[in-house]
Order: sequence, then C-alpha cells, then structure tokens
Amino acid sequence: MSIDHRAARPRPVRELLLVAVLFLAYKLGRLAVAGDLSTAYANAVDVWDLERALRLPSEAALQGLVLGHDGLVRAANLYYACVHFPATAAVLLWTYLRRPALYRWARTTLALLTAAGFVAQVLVPLAPPRFLWLTGMEDTGHSVGPTVYGSSTAAFANQYAAMPSLHVGWAAAVAIVLIAATRSRWRWLWLLHPLLTLAVVVVTANHYWLDGIVSLALLGAILLVLRRFGLAGAASGRDHGGAAEHDEQYTQTGRRKHEPHAGTRQRAAATAGRRRRDAAVVAAERVPPDEADPHRHVLRTARHRPVALPDRSLPDRGLPADRGLPDRGLPADQGQTHVR
Repeated sequence: MSIDHRAARPRPVRELLLVAVLFLAYKLGRLAVAGDLSTAYANAVDVWDLERALRLPSEAALQGLVLGHDGLVRAANLYYACVHFPATAAVLLWTYLRRPALYRWARTTLALLTAAGFVAQVLVPLAPPRFLWLTGMEDTGHSVGPTVYGSSTAAFANQYAAMPSLHVGWAAAVAIVLIAATRSRWRWLWLLHPLLTLAVVVVTANHYWLDGIVSLALLGAILLVLRRFGLAGAASGRDHGGAAEHDEQYTQTGRRKHEPHAGTRQRAAATAGRRRRDAAVVAAERVPPDEADPHRHVLRTARHRPVALPDRSLPDRGLPADRGLPDRGLPADQGQTHVR
C-alpha cells in the first residue's frame, strides 16, 4: 500500500462539519438507545462467565496490583479521561495537514469503527465491571479520581455501552496510522498506546477484556473490507519504499514544492544526454600500439579490462627485406621491357 502525497487536501470546513456531525450522531445515538438495565447486567454476567471459561486473566486481579498506589490509579484515570479524544483528534489534524491521503483513510476507518461499535452497543447493552458486584472491582474514578462520569456529565453518557471498547479500538487505529506515516525503526513503539489503553480501561473497571478484544476484531474486519475495495492503499504509509519517511512534498494543488521549471528540466536532460554520448566515445577509444609488440594494439572499453587484439595484417615469416621477389639470376637489363 502506498501513499500519494499529491492527493488534494480535503476542504477544512467540510471536514470539520463531517467530524462534528458523526461525533454528535454517535453521542446522541448512544443516549437514545440506552436499553433495559436488566439486560445490560445479564449480559455482563454472561461476559464474565465466558471470560472465566476462556481462562482469561481476572480483571480484578490486575486492578488489585495497583489499588493502594493512588498515584498509579490517578494516572490511569487521567489517561482514560484525557488521552482518548485529544490523541485521536491530534493525529487526525496532523495527517490532515501533512498526509492528506492517509487522513482520508484514518477518517474513514474511525468512522466505520465507531458505526460498528454503535451497532454492537445497541444489540448488546453491557454494564461495566465497576457496576457488577460479581467482579468485586472498585470504581477508581469515584474512589480516587478524576472521573469522566461526574454529576454534570452522567446525564450525557450511556454508561451501559461497554461492548465494545472504542477506547481500545481508536487507540489501535491511531497506532496503525502513526506507524504508516513514519519510517523510523522506533515506529512500532506506537503499539504501546493500544496496549496501555487496554490495561487502563481494565484497571479502572470501565471495560472487560472481551470489550477490547471485540473492538480489535471489528477494526481488523474493517481493514479487510477497506483492502477488499481498494481503499487501504494509504494505510501502508510507504510507497513502500517510502514517501512516508519524508515531510509532505506536495502542496494542496498537487504541485511539488520547489519543482524546477520546465526549461530547467529540459536543459538538464540535454546535458545528461551529452555526457552519456561523450562517455560512450571515450569508452571505445583506441590507444596507440603497444611499444613492446608493434603488431598488437589495445582496445580499451568501459566495462572490461584492456583486451589485447591480434594484428590482422600478413604474418611475418622472418624473411629478409630483399627476398620479397625471387632472384632468377637474370642480368639487370633482362628484367626490364625494352620499347623500341
């Protein structure tokens, strides 16, 4: 998959409106479809039992490792509250300014993932672990703080939509975008973002392991669909010999920055042609005969060592110079034709 840096940057006003409409539609939709609480709790019990059947690690055991360390717990709560939206928005803004084609892919992927998550939340309402007494987990947002579900915000959030975890899905999509946009050997460290996000949502008792796993599965399915329909070209981030390692070389109009004038390009091409012709002439140049053997000469070529070629003249049999013609012993005057 390759990135075309010459892709025109989308219009900013339209993009802002599009993102705002999608975000509001998602938020309002979650509030509108808040299902029966009894169903949400029943689903939570089923998810907890399924995780135990699959022998997944206990969320309560992981939380127990950090409880009592208020600094770690507060850091996890801050990460959950303050990194999710700002990090995603920052990556979208950066790709919009520096990687327009990659921005289109990222925007489409996040929109599809959010839509798929919304459908899953409608079909499977789920109470988070902090609401399920069976888990024995603590609501760290209220016990240590800060919390994103305070008295002023609780009315605008559907807290029974834990499946899937869009925190994890968005974090994974952001990591993929950043890996695609860079060529540094350290770029794979961006995968720590979704891994850390998964640990945070579990430690804070906002999600189960399966919430993150389902979100990653949805993201994988979306990537396959985009690839199937030829929309995943920008996701590789490289040409893949890789325009992504450099800053954007094209402006919004698609013209390369500092692109030389057409006349300059033509003169450069003509100069290069003359140099190639001169090099060909020099490569085939013959040098004077070798002084050690006047009957042989050396042909110099551009690719091979000097090659000794034999002289194609008549062989020298070592005869004296005066034996070019046979001497029949005739008088000197008989060897001439007399004209009377």
